[in-house]
Amino acid sequence: MMSRFARSSTAGFGDMTFCLRVCVRLAVGGGCRVVLRRCSTVPGQVGSGEGCSTGLGQAKEGAGVRVRFAPSPTGFLHLGGLRTALYNYLFAKKYGGTFILRLEDTDQSRLVPGAAQAIEDMLDWAGIPPDESPQRGGPVGPYLQSQRLQLYSSTVQRLLQSGHAYHCFCSPQRLELLKKEALRSGQTPRYDNRCRHLEPAQVQQRLDQGLSHVVRFRLQEGVESFQDLVFGWTRHEVAQVEGDPVILKADGFPTYHLANIVDDHHMGVSHVLRGSEWLISTSKHLLMYRALGWTPPTFGHLPLLTNKDGSKLSKRQGHIFIQRFKAEGVLPEALLDITTNCGSGFDSNRMGRSLEELIAEFNPTKITTHSALMDLDKLPEFNRIHLQRHVDDPQLCSSLVDHLQSLLLLQYSELSLDQDVLQPEYITRVMHHRKGHISSVKELLSPQYSYLWIRPSYTPQQVAAVTSEAPHIASLVIRLMEQSGELTVERLSSELKAVAKQSQRTQYREVMKLLRLALSGLQGPSVAEMMVCLGVSETVQRLHRLLQPAHT
Repeated sequence: MMSRFARSSTAGFGDMTFCLRVCVRLAVGGGCRVVLRRCSTVPGQVGSGEGCSTGLGQAKEGAGVRVRFAPSPTGFLHLGGLRTALYNYLFAKKYGGTFILRLEDTDQSRLVPGAAQAIEDMLDWAGIPPDESPQRGGPVGPYLQSQRLQLYSSTVQRLLQSGHAYHCFCSPQRLELLKKEALRSGQTPRYDNRCRHLEPAQVQQRLDQGLSHVVRFRLQEGVESFQDLVFGWTRHEVAQVEGDPVILKADGFPTYHLANIVDDHHMGVSHVLRGSEWLISTSKHLLMYRALGWTPPTFGHLPLLTNKDGSKLSKRQGHIFIQRFKAEGVLPEALLDITTNCGSGFDSNRMGRSLEELIAEFNPTKITTHSALMDLDKLPEFNRIHLQRHVDDPQLCSSLVDHLQSLLLLQYSELSLDQDVLQPEYITRVMHHRKGHISSVKELLSPQYSYLWIRPSYTPQQVAAVTSEAPHIASLVIRLMEQSGELTVERLSSELKAVAKQSQRTQYREVMKLLRLALSGLQGPSVAEMMVCLGVSETVQRLHRLLQPAHT
């Protein structure tokens, strides 16, 4: 049997007879608009005419590029969803278009409380907020499918009246038997289209009896090819391998197959960028567009985002949810950076790109069909790079300081933190000295950095066990700190050796041990490095205790 799925051998639309033309036209008042045009020399494309077609669906004149991210709130936003949203956002911003968030909540039995709100909140956190959404509103709302049922119902009536859809009264029990029989014989389960052949009088009789029913779309053979932005010319003889699909369920809610085309049409979506798992369903959707007399949008199916070993990302993994990354201190810029770095769609591939750079370098002709392998083991390095940029930006650094203050109060709630270490100036200093060494703000809460926040507690006996010259050594180091200019590890290391030579009975090793005891309680990095991180004021404050060793 010949393959029911066929596409051109030229994958990736840099090799196809397809081009994106960015046309900047002068508008009234001297402004301009940017429109993506789709040009094809291959005949028989659904929705295409002679020469160029705008590929803008039912977008109003001047509306330009309109793309959408349409997740289902049956779960929280994860990496795969974020990648789809990001590519839609980049596409919209690259070409001066509109990014829409639409929530497909028609599967009422699987809705997760709070997921709808959380999805939009996570897009905001990631820095890719929608222009139109359930929370923001917009000119073609509502943006929740459960609030658009009348629109779907009227569309179904059109399809019923034109003969492109029909009522199906088959019971769940019969459908289950069909499925079991197909599996038993080694075939793919499919509906046998039994109710397609009911006479109008039989249909009306069942409706009058109030029998439970769904509405199915009548599939047709001989589907036309369509040109996918990524996979090239494609067609799927859906009628030969599938039964007629349900488009309206018994509860009055539409299925994805109906709702997505109705909403894309009425929202003026020009380009549909979605996961490649929907590629084989697109021919089915195009049949619906043709039945309704609507011009379809341009489709582009993004390759899968997988684990580094090629296995599929699964919600069961837990760690792929965006809220978890946020809670772990991952910066949104780092998450966007690694998500694009492992895939395609850019003129070059490098670490450390900002969102503005991603938009500027985004090139949809570079999107390939190969799966994007994500190595989350590299995420700390991406986060380290972007954390360093945050620290160097005064406004972003201020936000980091506020965040770290709240974490410190939470971490050391049972201890009495000295107010000096909670001052923004002190925390900012620590941030600047640790940037490049840490990959997350939360690392500063680890035991190795506790000396930064907790002044050590020690006894006179501990000091005496090290040296009897503690007050003398402390006074020398205090004088050194108060007279020092810019503190550097190299300079302090040299000057501390000179200080040790001024003591009469204490060797250099004991001097370092004494200072370490006073600064951190014997833990932490080198003494000079601690003094640089603590700064003059905090270092002097801690050394003053050594001037009176009889007191703890």
